[in-house]
Amino acid sequence: MQLQWVAQAQFAGYYAALDQGFYKDEGLDVTINEAGTDTVPIDEIAAGSADFAISWVPKVLGSIEQGTNVTDVAQIFERSATTQISMKDKSITKAADLKGHTVGSWGFGNEWELFAGMQKAGVNLDDITLVQQQFDMNAFLAGDIDAAQAMTYNEYAQVLETMNPKTNKLYTPDDLNVINWNDEGTAMLQDAIWADADRLADDEDYQDTTVKFIKASIKGWMYARDNPQEAADIVTAAGSTLGTSHQLWMTNEVNKLIWPSTSGGIGMIDTKAWDQTVKIAKGTKNETGATIITDDPPKTAYSNEYVEKALSELKDDGEDVTGDGFTPIDVTLKEGGN
Repeated sequence: MQLQWVAQAQFAGYYAALDQGFYKDEGLDVTINEAGTDTVPIDEIAAGSADFAISWVPKVLGSIEQGTNVTDVAQIFERSATTQISMKDKSITKAADLKGHTVGSWGFGNEWELFAGMQKAGVNLDDITLVQQQFDMNAFLAGDIDAAQAMTYNEYAQVLETMNPKTNKLYTPDDLNVINWNDEGTAMLQDAIWADADRLADDEDYQDTTVKFIKASIKGWMYARDNPQEAADIVTAAGSTLGTSHQLWMTNEVNKLIWPSTSGGIGMIDTKAWDQTVKIAKGTKNETGATIITDDPPKTAYSNEYVEKALSELKDDGEDVTGDGFTPIDVTLKEGGN
């Protein structure tokens, strides 16, 4: 399996499935490959270097339009983790408030929810000062960016792990405003399990393996849901360099993106959420005037066939695949995430 980044609790379920023997229970010998800065997970499937990959839906839609034949076989993250955060004194609480401010964007395919939110709110590029944001919060903390991109499970925590020079204490959520794209109606589907569409069409063994892989991965995510501290420790043991409190925060926040599942069970691809992602991918322009795709993706771009089989087997085993009673834990962040 090819990840889309290095070992961290964003992928806790897969590391837990490996550590707890869930893949082995399904007769699978799984190797998890981390990504580098230039790794495109879907290309690893196309090159035959990976059987499955983890990647955001909008990023893969562009690859599919360019000819890469892959299928979203399990939509693990049901909600988006991308936000735009600002200090309270900037009074930026919604997309429309970005007008007149310096706005950070990572780019590299991470910008589409921001641009869709601005366009929906009638905020044009001429209305803001767009800044190329690094993959950290340094410019935001220095005051060079009014509203910065931040994942709930990572960069947002980086701010809360930093000392506020005005109080000599760590920043708190009360110091910040957060624009949540789920609330703004421009959220896009993120982490999903992708498989080779050609092999799914022709190879019965691969079809069977896909069901088993999804089933074991879901068991890993259920383990992370029910044992967040243990899951965080597993990822740390796998080589993550993130601090102890940051790793647990990430596990907890990622769990919130999955549980409770409102789509019929973890991994099910919700048609409404898929269609919204495609609509934004077709109709939203970035600062260069480009869109992610120009036409609807093929029907093979996603399938619930394999995840439905996996969920059916798990339900027969008495497993809780919806997490209706899920309650996140309280995580106390420490300076530097330690």
